[in-house]
Amino acid sequence: MRFISFDNESSVSPDEFFMNEAVREARLALAEDEIPIGAIVTCQGKIIGRGHNLTERLNDVSAHAEMQALTAAANYLGGKYLKDCTLYVTIEPCVMCAGASYWFQVGKIVFGAYDTKLGFGRLNQKITHPKTLITGGIREAECAELVREFFRSKRLKS
Repeated sequence: MRFISFDNESSVSPDEFFMNEAVREARLALAEDEIPIGAIVTCQGKIIGRGHNLTERLNDVSAHAEMQALTAAANYLGGKYLKDCTLYVTIEPCVMCAGASYWFQVGKIVFGAYDTKLGFGRLNQKITHPKTLITGGIREAECAELVREFFRSKRLKS
């Protein structure tokens, strides 16, 4: 895993800096013909988990980017709770991934584009941990365009 830390002297905010890394993961998914969603988990300004969608490669509908990154982070820390960690993901998490963040007790979730069809926010219920802080819309246009580009190319092929 590539370890990257946020430099406080950077010209961008920590959320934008780390969302850039999640976008890199999404681009890896796109290159593998997976839905381009990427995620990273940080702790104390350092990336401790990375993931991108692997549902096609693994033939596993639960192999979402968030699940990959959360599991990697828990393995790195040697524990199952991520209270002091932030999950960065390019798209608003689905109900499954938001539920997983509850069990991991993720401290903060930062996402790029809102997902009005499958995002957990459409339920109008708090399914994340009660102490989890949530921020959406970081690099929203770029994150949304990756997914639009993927599905546009799929429609052109059919």
